[in-house]
Amino acid sequence: MFDVLIVGGGPAGTATALRVLAERPGASVAIVDAQPFPRDKACGDGIAPHGLDVLRELGIPDAAAGYAPVDRMRLRTPGGAEVATPAARANYVVPRQVFDDRLMTAALARGARLLRRRVRSIAMPSGPGDPVIVDGELRARVLVGADGANSMVRRALGIPPNPPTAMAIAVRGYADAPRADRPPEQFIHMVDRGWPAYAWSFPIGDGRANIGYGTLRSQLGGVGGGGEPADPAGPASGKAALYGTLAELLPDQPAHPGTLRAHHLPLSTWRPRQPDGPVLLVGDAASLINPLTGEGIYYALLSGSLAGHAAVTAPADPGAAYRAALHGELGRHLRHTSLLAGLAGRHRPLMDAAIQAAAQRTELYDQLVEIGLGRGTIPAGALARLVWRRLTRAGGTGPGRSGRADHPRQ
Repeated sequence: MFDVLIVGGGPAGTATALRVLAERPGASVAIVDAQPFPRDKACGDGIAPHGLDVLRELGIPDAAAGYAPVDRMRLRTPGGAEVATPAARANYVVPRQVFDDRLMTAALARGARLLRRRVRSIAMPSGPGDPVIVDGELRARVLVGADGANSMVRRALGIPPNPPTAMAIAVRGYADAPRADRPPEQFIHMVDRGWPAYAWSFPIGDGRANIGYGTLRSQLGGVGGGGEPADPAGPASGKAALYGTLAELLPDQPAHPGTLRAHHLPLSTWRPRQPDGPVLLVGDAASLINPLTGEGIYYALLSGSLAGHAAVTAPADPGAAYRAALHGELGRHLRHTSLLAGLAGRHRPLMDAAIQAAAQRTELYDQLVEIGLGRGTIPAGALARLVWRRLTRAGGTGPGRSGRADHPRQ
């Protein structure tokens, strides 16, 4: 019997464990993960300062130690608009093989246990106060699903995966960093092909860069692979479309052999309603991926911390307590990112206009960064104009919309 059993050892899972053990040092906490650590994880490796803030609150001040801050981000739109301004707060690029291992090491040092196994079955409580049973033998007062885009815990709750219009698919590789003829910067190149879509190149600081390309799964057939959208580990045509587009968009940075890996990103435009009870969903399992940027590590760390707090402080109904806390922290932000994603998905020139304006006004650039990497919101005047634009151009089912009107939302 565990007080808290966490399925998945990434940032969301370890943040949950760290928060539980910070508030109740004697709690019995286990993290279930099939992979040994350190292990690779397909990701852009970008660590926003907002996520590091959460980790400092959890007593982990050095998660990005040894990696140089990158305070410049260059954004380029399909229409040629571009902005490259030092950000108010620097980002970091830390390979997930390093970052996740640091967090796991910290969680184990605080008293968590790592159980190396793949979860096969989950039995929900048969009555109030009964435990959740995992694989017929592991019992938990609270179960936390931190098991990513293909979450077993989410399926056990009867919640389906995101539809293709709210599921991004991306390929990540490692390459030589660009020549040092200008300060290190994170480069994001938005493209018309498969819109909304972009390629990226993020310098790590060790002579390498994390490179990648992502688009909506519903758009994959239009990228160049043809046919139906593919599972990232599935048909060769889907892989060929992703890999070929990445090579075309970043011709000067060919991926190192064996480093290309594809992965899904369930976007927050179709996030499930966190149910009442003892089973909580965090990070990617809760579809907490920013639909504008694909950023998910900050959401993972924050949601994990909130889930850990609810597990300790609201034993009667941690699900309801966690749902309320998540809404309080991110509710308005998530509504605004969904609105922007819907408008930009249907009206691509809107992104050109936004980047052109950001190039002229530093405060607007900072607001865009906060919306894309943190929990920023649209200023009131701009929000009113955007809502009016959406109302006057209503119709269609663009990629930023949630689809069915009756879909359960947080």
